[in-house]
Amino acid sequence: MSSEALQVAKVYRNLLKAVVKHIGKEDKRRHFREYVTEEFRKNSIPSDLSSIPQKIKLAQDYTILLNSELLFSYNIAVDRSDEMIRVLGKSAASVGLQLPEVYQP
Repeated sequence: MSSEALQVAKVYRNLLKAVVKHIGKEDKRRHFREYVTEEFRKNSIPSDLSSIPQKIKLAQDYTILLNSELLFSYNIAVDRSDEMIRVLGKSAASVGLQLPEVYQP
């Protein structure tokens, strides 16, 4: 494997990890993972080699944004209510409290 192919594999792996960690594995959010996989497979044999570094840079930048949670602060069409409940639960637990169960009909 060439060093360029190893770099692409590393970027792909890091991006998928970030998507799974910050967006989730649920079926309703599966389209995010599928889109990333589809784009990497579609561009695995590019017609022009000059576009590879640009696409790798774009994937790296998106991974950084996901990991820094900047995209979530701008609501990128991801339901954050589960994440917010988890964060609030951790905050409450850190001071010895527990969040009440919310009634859902």
